Amino acid sequence: MTAPVSYSTLFVSLLGGLGLFLLGMTMLSDGLKLAAGRALERMLEAWTRTWLHGLFTGVLLTALVQSSTAMTVAAIGFVNAGLLSFTSALWVVFGSNFGSTVTGWLVAWLGFKLKIDAFALPFIGIGMALKLTGEGSRRGALGMAVAGFGLLFLGIDMLKQGFEGLGPQALPSLSGDAAGVTLSVLVGVLLTIVLQASSATLALALTAVGGGMMPVEAGAGIVIGANVGTTLTAILAAIGATSNARRLAAAHVLFNVLTAVVALAVFSPLLDLIHALGVWLTGSGDAVMQLVLFHSLFNLLGVLLMLPLSAPLVRFLLARFHSADEDAARPRYLDRNVAAVPVLALQALRHELARMGSLAFALARNATPAHAQGDVRLALQLGTVEHLQRAIGAFVSEVSRQQMHRDVSAQLPELLRIATHFDTLARVMHHIGQQRPVPGTHPGIESLVQPVFDAARAFFEAADPESANAPAQAGGPWLALEARDTFEDAYQIAKAGLLQAGAGGTVDVVAVYEHLARLSDLRRAVGQGFKAVQRMAALPELSTLSHGAPTRPAAESDSGRSVESAE
Repeated sequence: MTAPVSYSTLFVSLLGGLGLFLLGMTMLSDGLKLAAGRALERMLEAWTRTWLHGLFTGVLLTALVQSSTAMTVAAIGFVNAGLLSFTSALWVVFGSNFGSTVTGWLVAWLGFKLKIDAFALPFIGIGMALKLTGEGSRRGALGMAVAGFGLLFLGIDMLKQGFEGLGPQALPSLSGDAAGVTLSVLVGVLLTIVLQASSATLALALTAVGGGMMPVEAGAGIVIGANVGTTLTAILAAIGATSNARRLAAAHVLFNVLTAVVALAVFSPLLDLIHALGVWLTGSGDAVMQLVLFHSLFNLLGVLLMLPLSAPLVRFLLARFHSADEDAARPRYLDRNVAAVPVLALQALRHELARMGSLAFALARNATPAHAQGDVRLALQLGTVEHLQRAIGAFVSEVSRQQMHRDVSAQLPELLRIATHFDTLARVMHHIGQQRPVPGTHPGIESLVQPVFDAARAFFEAADPESANAPAQAGGPWLALEARDTFEDAYQIAKAGLLQAGAGGTVDVVAVYEHLARLSDLRRAVGQGFKAVQRMAALPELSTLSHGAPTRPAAESDSGRSVESAE
């Protein structure tokens, strides 16, 4: 007759304890992220130069924010925005898995060794006092983290109370044999998917093992399942994201699944080793300590597995999840066989240059305020343009080593110069597209500024080398020139109006300066685009090029200058 009471007590304790644990974990994680501000982003950007830097960064930041899921989602977001390379983010994710073991050690050392309410309640009180007196400030964010730390352990205390004294018969049998471990893995997966926090599943397993509800083997199985279940969040974060973000989510899944398979394959020897380590460290076979050691060694095993496998894994993933932008970044006309025939190579270069220009003008149109595509889209387009510029430069260097007539070699530096103009156009417009609206702008100022962006967009459409009115076609240069002049008129009118508004005191001078700087960048972009299309239109017809006796390779021409050093 006591079983119903035991089950109801267990249910209430589990529900309340889990709720407090998750609330505390959320407050701790969010509070620390708010208190750190952009420092976390700067760390991710600056501390991921090598795979080792990325690994340690993942470990340290996860130990700080107490959430490997948050770090994985953050890494996916940075890759999505083009701020972090795929390889760097990969090791950040691997490091975050190992950094998550800090939670287990905190629970084992503080949650099972001390009287929890003796220090948890003061943490909650002090933290809330800081939060209430510093709302909206860094102190308030730190207070939320301190209160969350206390709530986290108060939740663990409730879980312990629910499990204590119930014994193994109160739960479905999770034995230490193969069938029981397999069932434990499935329980760990399902719990983590439901709770959306592997740390909560780990806390449950630790308290259950500590209360004698299940053997260490079953707890270890739940830990393995929790690591697999936590990949769902990364998968959801990668839906609709960039190719690199999807690759990173796939790497996270492969890493956790492979580590789980290997851990299950060496399950018994690994537990024997952990038992010996636990006896050596504590002088007794403490079950909670053994499970924490298993969690740490399990994740360390995954990192060690990735040392030899990361390079082939990167190659495997880079060959998949291709996006339209990455396909666009592949040269369409440049080919090694064509490079051997200079006149044909010149034709291929012109076609590829027109593609690069069209992509640069597409980015420029998307970066105008009325048609903004967002930072992620612009970053992808900029990467495409830059990749094509490098491919064109490498192809020009290869062609320059062939024997060719001086009429052909003379065009190579000019083609590089045009590519540089297109690249600068894309970079400047990417910078403009990332800028946020100037705060506190007067509506009258918007009516001055917007026509300049509209005129710029009209120019970008008229000057596109692959449009119907391409500058290379009849009448194209005149349309581009007319659109450029229209932009210049709009720019001068807006500049005069902004200066007048600033001098008259009707608009904040700082806002005026920001608008003028943005318009100046826009003018530079239009200028770069116009120079590029002018130079393209001035290129001689391929049919007029001389096919006479070849000269020395262009890289060794009489000018003494390599085409690789062209502007």
